[in-house]
Amino acid sequence: MEIIGKVVRLGNLVEGTSARGPWRKQELIIETEEQYPRTVCLICWTNQIEEIQKFAPGQTIKAQIEISSREFNGKWYTDVRVWRFDPVGAAAPESTPSYAPAQPVQASQPTMHQTPPASSSTQEFYPPTEDSVDDLPF
Repeated sequence: MEIIGKVVRLGNLVEGTSARGPWRKQELIIETEEQYPRTVCLICWTNQIEEIQKFAPGQTIKAQIEISSREFNGKWYTDVRVWRFDPVGAAAPESTPSYAPAQPVQASQPTMHQTPPASSSTQEFYPPTEDSVDDLPF
C-alpha cells in the first residue's frame, strides 16, 4: 500500500535491545491530501530513521506502508510501518492512495430511468413490463 501526505512532525526516538540486538524506531506524523485530510502516524524503524531526519514540516512525501495488528493482553494494537519512501515532486505523477474509497461505477445495462448508451446497432430499449418482472425474493 502507499500513502501520500505532508509531514507534520517527527515523534520521539525510541531505542531498545531485544533478543536479536539493538533497535530504534521513530514516529513520523503526516496529514493526507484529500478532501477530508487524515492524520496518520507512520512507524519508521532503524534503516529509515536517518532518511526521515531530512524531511521538513510541510514537505509532501509518498511512503510504501504495511499495516499490521497484534493482540497483547486482550487489547489490539495497530502499526502503520514504512518500508520505503519515494520522493514527491513536480515530475511525480499524482495517484490515488490505495486506501481511498472506490469511485461509483456506471451501470452497464440501462434501467427504466436511464437512456440507453448510443450504439451502432438499431436495437431499441423497452422498459420491463409487469409480465416480464421476476418474482424472485432477492
